[in-house]
Formats: sequence, C-alpha cells, structure tokens
Amino acid sequence: MPLHSSALSPRIITVLTLTVLLLFGCSQTTPEISAPQNSPQPGIELTSTPPAVPLGGEEHILFLSIEEHGYAHLFTRSEQLQNLPLTRITAGQWNDIAPALSPDRRQLAFASDRNGYWDLYIMDLQTGNVTQITDSPEYDSAPSWSPDGQWLVFETYINENLEVSLVSVNDRSQAVIPLTQHPASDHSPVWAPDGRHVAFISTRAGDSDVWLASLDLAADERYQNLSNTPSASENRPLWNYDGSQLLWASISQTVGYSGLYIWDAADPNRSARWVGDGVMGAWDETAQKIMAVTSAPNRYYLTSYDVQGDLLLSPTPLSGAVRGLTWGFAELPNPTPNSFAQASAVEPTALWSPVITPGPDVPNQRWVLVPIEDVQAPYPQLHDLVDESFNAFRNRIILETGWDALASLENAFVPLTTSLEPGLEQDWLYTGRAFAINSLMANAGWLVALREDFGAQTYWLVYIRAGIQDGSLGEPIHNSPWNLSARYELDPRAYEQGGEYAPVPSGYWVDITALASAYDWERLPALPNWRTYYNGARFTEFALTNGLNWYSAMQELYPVDALVTPTRVLAPTLTPTPTFTATPTKRPTRTPRMTFTPSSTPTPSSVPTLTLPPSSTPTPPTVIP
Repeated sequence: MPLHSSALSPRIITVLTLTVLLLFGCSQTTPEISAPQNSPQPGIELTSTPPAVPLGGEEHILFLSIEEHGYAHLFTRSEQLQNLPLTRITAGQWNDIAPALSPDRRQLAFASDRNGYWDLYIMDLQTGNVTQITDSPEYDSAPSWSPDGQWLVFETYINENLEVSLVSVNDRSQAVIPLTQHPASDHSPVWAPDGRHVAFISTRAGDSDVWLASLDLAADERYQNLSNTPSASENRPLWNYDGSQLLWASISQTVGYSGLYIWDAADPNRSARWVGDGVMGAWDETAQKIMAVTSAPNRYYLTSYDVQGDLLLSPTPLSGAVRGLTWGFAELPNPTPNSFAQASAVEPTALWSPVITPGPDVPNQRWVLVPIEDVQAPYPQLHDLVDESFNAFRNRIILETGWDALASLENAFVPLTTSLEPGLEQDWLYTGRAFAINSLMANAGWLVALREDFGAQTYWLVYIRAGIQDGSLGEPIHNSPWNLSARYELDPRAYEQGGEYAPVPSGYWVDITALASAYDWERLPALPNWRTYYNGARFTEFALTNGLNWYSAMQELYPVDALVTPTRVLAPTLTPTPTFTATPTKRPTRTPRMTFTPSSTPTPSSVPTLTLPPSSTPTPPTVIP
C-alpha cells in the first residue's frame, strides 16, 4: 500500500481508533494530533528528549549536502579537524539532500532521488546501511525527527502544492499523516523538542514567513505566524536543543538585514534579532554556537558565530551550493563503513573541457568565434573557449528538464557594432562569453525568477519548468518568485519596488542557476535602475568569465583601437547575398487641362469639321472679239 494513499481500509481505521482511545486512557498529557476535518488520524505519543551530552568518543560532527558537478552528495566534517577537507560519504549520479541527525545521534535522515523519485531515507552511521522510508512518485524531502525518534515530519508535494506531513520511522503500515492542507506553499518543517509543536515555512500570508503549528489544536487555531515580515522572505527554521530559541534565515527586500535571526520563545511578541550573515544555519548541542552557510552571488562559504554574533570561524569556501546541514554530537566508527570509504575515494570527472577549433591564423593571437549548432539567436556564435561548456550545459538541461530549453536564445554573441539597450554598453554579450535565455518563456509560464539581494546588488535564481511532471524530473519551487511585470498593473508600491512577490507556481522545476554554476557559468547582477527599467533586470543572462574583467575579455576578440573608438557600421547580414532595397514608385503626374485659345473664327469643339474634296479652279470665260 503506497504510503501517500489517503484512503484507509475499515480495518486500519478500527485499529487507529482503538489506538487513540488507549492513548487517551493512559495519558492526559500527550493527546492525539488534531487532524483536518474528515481525515481519520492515529494518535501519536511523544516524549521530549533531554539535552544531549557527549559520550565517550563522541564529538561535534557536521553533516552537509553539497552540490558537485550538478549532483548533491553528503559530506562530513569534524569540529576538531577544521583544517581537514570535507569527507564525502555518498556518491552517484543522483541527489542526497536535507540531512537531519537523529535524537540518538546514530542515524541520519535525508531525502534522495536515487531511485528515480524523491523519497525519504535513513542512514545508519555505524554501518552505512540506508533504509528507504517513503516510496511514492510524490516529492518528499526536508525530514525532521520527533524527540523520541519514532516519527519524521517532512515536506511533500501533493495536490500540486507543498504540504507538511508525518510518517512513522519503524511502522510501515502507518499511513502518512497530513499536518497542513492549505493552498499556500508549506515546507521546511522542524519538530520542537517538546514534541507538541512544529515550526515550518509558509506563504499563506503572501510571502515566506515562519509559522508554528500546535499539534494539540485543530483547524486554523493550530497555526501562528512567528515572523510576520511582509518585506522579507524567511527560510530553514531550526530549534535549539531545549526549544527556547528558533533560528531561521531571512532575505530582506527593503528594510533590515538579510541573514540569520534568532527568535526567543520566552518573549514571542518581540521581533527576532539578527545574529550574522547566512542563508542557513545549525545549532551546536549546547546552543552556544551556530554553524552558518553564507553565500556570495556565485559562491558558498562555511562559517561560525556565537549566539551574540561574534565570528568564530573565518568563511571557508565550499565547492558548490549547500542543500542542507545538521550539526551534533556523534561517533563515527573507525574504520569507517565501506560505503563511506568508497564514496570518499570517488574523483569526480570534469563536465567539459575546451576544444580549440582549427582555422586560419588570427592577428595578435586573438581568439575566434565559432557557431553553436541548431540554436536560434540573432548571432548564434560563442567564444572558442566556452562553446563546449555551453553545449554540455545544454545537453544537461535536456536531461534534467526533458526538453531543449536553450534551442532558442534571446542573445548569444553580440557584435561590437550592434547597440544594446541603454546601460548595457559594456555587457558580457559583446565578449562572446555570455548568452541570454529567451525571456519569452517567462510570459509562457515556462520560466520564473526568484530574487536575491547581496548588499545593493540584485541577482536572480532562474527556474525552468520540467517537461515531464510525474515527479521524476525537477523539484517543486519552495518560495515565492518575483513578478517583474507587476510594475505595469497600476499599483504604485509594485512600481516603486520593480514588481512584487507572485504565488508559488505549481509543478516541478529545475534550478538552472545552480546547474549553470556546475558548468562555470555565472549569473550577472541587475542594473542599479532595474526597478524602473525592465531590461535592466538582466535575469536571464549568464557569463563564463574565467576570471577576466570585461575589458580583458574584449581584447581577446578585438584590437585595442576598436575598443577606444569603435566605428558604428551596419551589422553584417547572415548571408553574402545583397539585401534587396525597394525602389520608390514615381508619383503619377496630373493630366493638364485643355486651354482655350481665342480666334476670330472659333470652331465649336463639339461640331465636327467637314472636309470637302478639292475642286477645280474656275477659269474666266474666253471673250471672242
């Protein structure tokens, strides 16, 4: 019986009902989870877990999910061995994300698509054995343990929407229990140490806020908005060891700082306080330190703070985007399990390498442009050092999305003699090292962009809709995208902000920004005036800079003189044939009117002239004398 089946047999309903009655009879302090109306639910008995203390041989172990070459794998790192590199413990052409350490610190729950669909798994840290918990086509991810280690709360994609549900770890006969049923996006749940509350992210108030669900209440009374920030988007909440504080990440759009915030449960009406930069964080077991992941526009770093915000660990660069982390006392066996050793020995192969196209010598060792095949663009050409990366990236997008999203580009190479929009005079498209995805896909509903601000600069996360929507490709989008077109809807506030948050779209999507990074393509920032200038958003453009600045990249194609005073000429045509020019047609001339010439013997024009035949001239008579 699939775990996501909402229909329960009469026998199971009877068993569940008896379980509820027994629980009520044995304890008045652990009531059943109140479910939505008309949905039979089993009772769940939970006990809180005391704060963990290190046992013999245990140490602080950090577990992370990091993307490398387009796939996310699990890594470990010991706090006592900070100078050593991360150790990979999973490998393969699949994704392992969202690790969560169990209360007994001997198991690791995570989500994976290793069997073709996204499901929940549990890894035994002593043996490396992996057990599958859910098995359905629906997307399941972001597991969080109950305090007694018997249940997992997780996010799941059902009814074209992300919801929060519960699943038993040991009893496969138990049906999945829905905790939320709302049209909004509900995701990233974390179970509180008291066992009776779950914090999660929801867009039910318009944007992503931190909400709290009480398992002892029903219907709308169950939910409470903790952050309530209309001008910010929250993510990834996490309780400390005793449930007195809640940590989350926030992206501010107008006021305040982006980064990590701490909310005090003892003073719930007080706003959360900022503690440091970061897009996600994890408490240590004593709640005195926070391990944080910070991000630059195209790079991720690992750092650490104390609860006052003082820096404890200098930012350490990571090899790729982070898809989750957890931190706690744990003991890994020595020697490590075979699966760990095999994964750590894997050497990822390069996804692409440049191939020089043979051709005639170019003056001053400048590079040439090569065509990109079967691509529609005004000038389907790229720099000879980046075309292989583009082709490999394009094939990967076909594999991940199920369709050729880069077959039609808004731009690839742009000649120096072609003028782009104002403000784009030094755009990377001129270098042959950049391309712009066709933005018309956004109007057709096949592309969305999520806004990210780094200081005064705005960047975008670009998602493309998967061509197959059965759960085998892509993932659901968690947070609200940015609607750039809202500025034209006669709302002054949306016009001033350059748009507004849009509802989270349904379906499965592929993060093109993260995938492009694996092939060395970087996203570019929006122009400073993007809020009032639509084309300045530049949300579909990617560049492979290879560490060059724009001027140096231009010198790979053009002589310096052409960059100082470029001569504006007409762009060359795509074919050598002359372009037909229409010849203007002469205007018709007016027929002059007949003029009237006066004469002494006018002849009416309407009376024909009679012509008489010539006659002989009479001769005078001859006189005879």
